[in-house]
Amino acid sequence: MSTTVAEPRVGQERNVGRITQVIGSIFDAHFSEDRLPAIYNAIKVTGEHKGIKINLTGEVQQHLGGGRVRCVALGSTDGLVRGMECVDTGGPVKVPVGKAALGRVFNLLGEAIDGRGPVEAEDWWPIHRDPPEVTELSTKTEIFETGIKVIDLLTPFVRGGKAGLFGGAGLGKTVILTELIARIATAHGGYSVFAGVGERTREGNDLWLEMQKTEIGQTGLQAGALHSGLLPGDGGDVPRRT
Repeated sequence: MSTTVAEPRVGQERNVGRITQVIGSIFDAHFSEDRLPAIYNAIKVTGEHKGIKINLTGEVQQHLGGGRVRCVALGSTDGLVRGMECVDTGGPVKVPVGKAALGRVFNLLGEAIDGRGPVEAEDWWPIHRDPPEVTELSTKTEIFETGIKVIDLLTPFVRGGKAGLFGGAGLGKTVILTELIARIATAHGGYSVFAGVGERTREGNDLWLEMQKTEIGQTGLQAGALHSGLLPGDGGDVPRRT
């Protein structure tokens, strides 16, 4: 599977609409009222306008009435104009899950951007999913041992909790993250996901390169890299909710 949004099935008629308004990172589209795209459905816009090639995915956020839907653009809206054709994919954006996704770098749409070809994953899950039931969650407070003594002694992590890591440039944040990812992989057999936004994209790239260099060079293994995934988001892109 090479696409991250649902595609119309063979023999299924495409649900085509027209863009009626573009405001920054938001665009409205008109569809037939009896085939209105569902909330969170992915809307594809492809084409070219005044030399600008367009390959944009939007996400339905609101039904405005009269067959109109409001979408958040998951990319640049440069070149988008009223009257342009858009297609309802019939489902939300999906991302690859499972072991095939480990050791890979993805963009917002779940497309591999590490130059290693498409991800041959068996399962693709929608980015909007129901949270676990309360009955499935553990209420027990338990310390998560990182194996880094200064952290475990002075600022221990709670399993299932959240922790903030603050510091200026060059103070070792990426080093700590690299160490945490490696130890989670080797000591606990766990998996890590690094989601970078804006400046964190550069940090994530540095983390990725450093992790591969140190692990392959010193041990011949890639434990941290093969037990993690990277999701960068360019700060130069239009703002949007994800």
